[in-house]
Amino acid sequence: MPIHDHLTDVPGVVPGLRYAHAVTVSGRLAFVSGQVATDVDGNLVGPGDLATQTRQALHNLQRVLDALGADWSYVVRFTWYVLDAAQVQVIRDVRDEVLALRDDQPRPASTLIQVAGLFRPGFLMEVDAIVALPD
Repeated sequence: MPIHDHLTDVPGVVPGLRYAHAVTVSGRLAFVSGQVATDVDGNLVGPGDLATQTRQALHNLQRVLDALGADWSYVVRFTWYVLDAAQVQVIRDVRDEVLALRDDQPRPASTLIQVAGLFRPGFLMEVDAIVALPD
């Protein structure tokens, strides 16, 4: 499944920040519902800790990817919902750690949205994804 990021000269780009402005794919897509920081019993993981919550939500997303027969390289888009957008670097750092992407690998397209609240008190973030499924 070819996945390509398109890094072009786009006005307003933050210097040194590597991300995809657009991603193109071919084949079937999976739209993964929002994942939050819960353990297998539905308990909140990492109260008050955005990095821990992000790591757990991505761990939960990894389980969905596994069930789809995919891995991180097939994720073409993330949408992040956060209570405090000023903490975006925490999410970026954990995302880069978990995805373990090299500088020469395509990044998923991504949008971060600050929200007033999530579905249950205590959650600091939620992430959903679009996955270009392997053939």
